[in-house]
Amino acid sequence: MGFDLTRFQGEVDEELLCPICSEVLEEPLQAPSCEHAFCSGCINEWLSRQQTCPVDRQPITSSQLKSVPRILRSLLSKLYISCDNKPHGCTSIVKLDALTSHLEECEFNPKRPVPCEQGCGLIVPKDELKEHNCLRELRSLIQNQSGKIAELQQEFAENKYQLNEQKREIQLLKDFMRAMRISNPQMRAIADQMEQDEVVRWASSLARARVTRWGGMISTPDAMLQAVIRRSLSESGCPPHIIDQLMENAHERRWPPGLSTLETRQVMNRRHYESYICKRVPGKQAVVVMACDNRHMNDDMLLDPGLVMIFAHGIE
Repeated sequence: MGFDLTRFQGEVDEELLCPICSEVLEEPLQAPSCEHAFCSGCINEWLSRQQTCPVDRQPITSSQLKSVPRILRSLLSKLYISCDNKPHGCTSIVKLDALTSHLEECEFNPKRPVPCEQGCGLIVPKDELKEHNCLRELRSLIQNQSGKIAELQQEFAENKYQLNEQKREIQLLKDFMRAMRISNPQMRAIADQMEQDEVVRWASSLARARVTRWGGMISTPDAMLQAVIRRSLSESGCPPHIIDQLMENAHERRWPPGLSTLETRQVMNRRHYESYICKRVPGKQAVVVMACDNRHMNDDMLLDPGLVMIFAHGIE
C-alpha cells in the first residue's frame, strides 16, 4: 500500500500515484517494458495472483521489476507529508525522504523505545510502558539467557568431545610414526621434521613477554610450582614430547653455561637478557625461551628445545 493522499500538502501529480491502490507511491518499482510504476507491496501482491501489468496486461514477473527513474524518486522526495503519529499529537510536516528518520525520533511515536524508570532499566516501546512489569520481564529475560547458556554449554561439550577425539587420533598417528621411525630411517626424518614443525607452531601461538626483573628468577622451583607450570604448558597446547624436557630445563643444573650460575646470570650476561625472545606461559608468572625463536643467541645461552624460566615477578 502507498501513502494516504490526504496526508500530503498541496496537490500531488497523478504520475506519482499507484494505479493499484490510488495512493502516493511507496518504495516504487516499475514494469520493464511499459514502465508503469507501482508501490512495491502492491505490485508484488498483484503478481502473486496474476503475472501481468495491471494497466496494460503485458506479461511480467516479480524478477523483471526494476527501480523507477531518478527523476521520479526526486519528485517523490520533495513532497511534504504529515507525520504518521498525527493521531497521537504530532503536528510535524516533513519531506517524504525525511519521514523515516523523523519517525525514529518522534516523541509522539507510540513504538519509540524508552528506558523503564521503575528499576529494571529495560528498553520497551512507549505504548507498552504502562503494562510493563519489571519482575515478569526480568524473569523472561533470565529464562531466555538461561536457555542460551544451556545451548552454549551443550555446544561447548560437543566441541570439547570432538577436540578430544582429534587429539586422540593425532596421538595415535604420532605413536604410529614413532614406531615406523624405529624401523625406517626415511620415516624417522619425516617424523622428526613433523615434531619440529609442531614445536614451532606452538611457540608462535604464545604471546610475547618482556622480562623486567631477571633477578627474580627462581632457579630451583619446588614440586608444586613445577606441577602448576607443567599443567599450564599442557593446556596451552605444548607438544607432549617436549614437556618433560622443558620442565627438566627449568632447573639451573640443566641451564647452558651462560646461565648456569648466579654470577653469570646477574653480572656477566645480564646485558644479554633483553636480546631473548620470550613467550609467556598462559596465566602464570613464567616464560619459555624457545631455541626456535632465538637462533640469533649464542649457543652458550640456549638449550634445545628451550628453557622454562620461572619468575616470581617481573613479567609484562
